[in-house]
Amino acid sequence: MSFAQQIVLYGNFMSLGMEFMPLFPVSAELPYTGTKNTALEAVGRSVSTARPSTGKRPKKPLDKKAGNKDCKADIAFLIDGSYNIGQRRFNLQKNFVGKVAVMLGIGTEGPHVGVVQASEHPKIEFYLKNFTAAKEVLFAIKELGFRGGNSNTGKALKHTAQKFFSLENGARKGIPKIIVVFLDGWPSDDIEEAGIVAREFGVNVFIVSVAKPTTEELGMVQDIAFVDKAVCRNNGFFSYQMPTWFGTTKYVKPLVQKLCSHEQMLCSKTCYNSVNIGFLIDGSSSVGDSNFRLVLEFISNVAKAFEISDIGSKIAAVQFTYDQRTEFSFTDYTTKEKVLSAIRNIRYMSGGTATGDAISFTTRNVFGPVKDGPNKNFLVVLTDGQSYDDVRGPAAAAQKAGITVFSVGVAWAPLDDLKDMASEPRESHTFFTREFTGLEQMVPDIIRGICKDFLDSKQ
Repeated sequence: MSFAQQIVLYGNFMSLGMEFMPLFPVSAELPYTGTKNTALEAVGRSVSTARPSTGKRPKKPLDKKAGNKDCKADIAFLIDGSYNIGQRRFNLQKNFVGKVAVMLGIGTEGPHVGVVQASEHPKIEFYLKNFTAAKEVLFAIKELGFRGGNSNTGKALKHTAQKFFSLENGARKGIPKIIVVFLDGWPSDDIEEAGIVAREFGVNVFIVSVAKPTTEELGMVQDIAFVDKAVCRNNGFFSYQMPTWFGTTKYVKPLVQKLCSHEQMLCSKTCYNSVNIGFLIDGSSSVGDSNFRLVLEFISNVAKAFEISDIGSKIAAVQFTYDQRTEFSFTDYTTKEKVLSAIRNIRYMSGGTATGDAISFTTRNVFGPVKDGPNKNFLVVLTDGQSYDDVRGPAAAAQKAGITVFSVGVAWAPLDDLKDMASEPRESHTFFTREFTGLEQMVPDIIRGICKDFLDSKQ
């Protein structure tokens, strides 16, 4: 959501006679003395940045419903509803979560959020699919009631990781899954196992801890390293400390920046959503049009297994004879439907076979622009015959550039050439079939091979 959109949203609240800070009543013992200008403070902006009046009605934002497209994430706020936090601080917590939700820029094409309350038993308050506008989320948060009970954060975290992020509940394919755990004090139960479960489900766990245990209280804590064991990675990025629930506005923007840093979401990285796969397709005369269709069908079936998006896996295709033609690059199509359509529309070239030149061309022109990106790079070479040029040198150069090469041979493709192109161990990266109809049976093996290499690279 742009700054202008945020101002419009706050304006809507003012027209309803509502103050944004606090969004929810705190306590009669804690009178609120702020002014309406603190709405600007809540999104990390000073009052002086407001646009001067021109006497004209400001234009309505063009794409208000889309939200912040640069912050695509599915986020569950796991709030503390235990007796540890109490009613008063529970309301302050809701106020903070509301400010984070607004600054994220919730929208149909931006972040989606839901809320789970942790207490004696976890309760999913609302799912990702329920609201796609910040105003709706704010009102939903405002209506949340305090549950009380023990701080069974581990139980709630495990429940959220297992149940919250289903497609039926609004989770989106290829979008990072995040749980932000708010914890006042320390958990009453074991949280380490829940952290393991979340990582297995590809969920990035952040812990926002408030009022951490004092020296005198440490004896009551089941595991003093509970934060390090629950977060996605114990590298400092996924843990966030606030000393108190009072005066939290300055903590909103840094937390939002973390949640929007999708390249840092290490637990989202799976072989299905974190790879670039380039297909190098033999278009020589010996293939023939009908067999070429079977090759395209093979490529489509491999591509279907992956979560293709602008922040997920990407597919590219190059056809070669003596010449090379980039059919589409990694940045041309960012949805699975468009990629599959582009594969179907590839037209057969017909000509000679220069596989070595084609590998060099693909390494330079297709993988070159993405070599510093977060995804692991794979090249699948499909050929049905002897190359007229050297393949060993170009394949070695591709591998040196960080590209894992799978060679797939059909009919008259020499086994020596296939092994010379393939990455180590060559036996598991080299495939051969006598007939083009045999390509279909190779699809699961290629997918498994890519996933195995991906996982091995993360060890």
